[in-house]
Amino acid sequence: MDRFDAIRTLLAAIDGGSLSAASRALGMPLPTVSRKVSELEAHLGTQIVVRTSRKLVLTDAGEAFVAAARRIMAELEEAERAASGEYRAPRGELLITAPILFGKLHILPIVLEFLGAYPEVDVRLILSDSVVDLVDNHVDVAARLGRLPDSGLVALRVGTVRWISCASPHYLAERGTPATPDELASHDCIAFEGLQTARSWTFAPGVGAGPVTIRPRLGVNTADGLIEAASAGLGVARMMSYQAAPAIRDRRLVTILDDYAPEPIPVHLVHTGPPLLPLKLRAFLDFAAPRLKAALAGLPG
Repeated sequence: MDRFDAIRTLLAAIDGGSLSAASRALGMPLPTVSRKVSELEAHLGTQIVVRTSRKLVLTDAGEAFVAAARRIMAELEEAERAASGEYRAPRGELLITAPILFGKLHILPIVLEFLGAYPEVDVRLILSDSVVDLVDNHVDVAARLGRLPDSGLVALRVGTVRWISCASPHYLAERGTPATPDELASHDCIAFEGLQTARSWTFAPGVGAGPVTIRPRLGVNTADGLIEAASAGLGVARMMSYQAAPAIRDRRLVTILDDYAPEPIPVHLVHTGPPLLPLKLRAFLDFAAPRLKAALAGLPG
């Protein structure tokens, strides 16, 4: 029995929730998956998993073994990367994640420049507005907007973004510019919303403006749609500063109620902080951080 191969098979089954999931993930016949797990249990002299009709359940011995096996496999992968030269020169593949529009506007241009500077590094850029688990998905680095929970991740702060209110010059010329958030009650608004409706906006505390009820003429669930509707003069919209920046530069949108803007939202590059940082990751952090700081410092608001 190849113990490392058997452990990899077991971990794939646990992660997938079933032997069938491991079979699909590894491209291995189901009987082979089952045999490898059974051989591992026979080698250990104990039952690792209980096979039910719907899922695999770890025994107490299995819980302890799988936790140790994950550490061993992680150390083996580190050793393999070190032996292949990943720690001697920036090379290999980087997996990066970021929110969709933030990634499109700020991460992708940096990645394209980075690839030109480091021809031996390849990048997979996954843009998603969902929070991607770095460990489970083997992500090297992620751009995160917002306060970070105490997760054990290593975070490099690169700047801030903020919520801003804006409208087209044409709309403001016709309807006037609201001087306080309360005046939004007499204005048409465009809300960023999906299946759940949004009927109030929250402004900075301490300046006499808490939640303000709005009347959305349009609700739309993408930032692109929000920007297009506001640029077309439909009404006042609320969006992140990085989302509005291109339209503000082009004078399609104008910021309003700047004195009532909420507190800035931090932006970080986060990674798992392996004991020995691969040079490909160190190179990207050193390359991306100053460029992101410069780009975010120039945002409106």
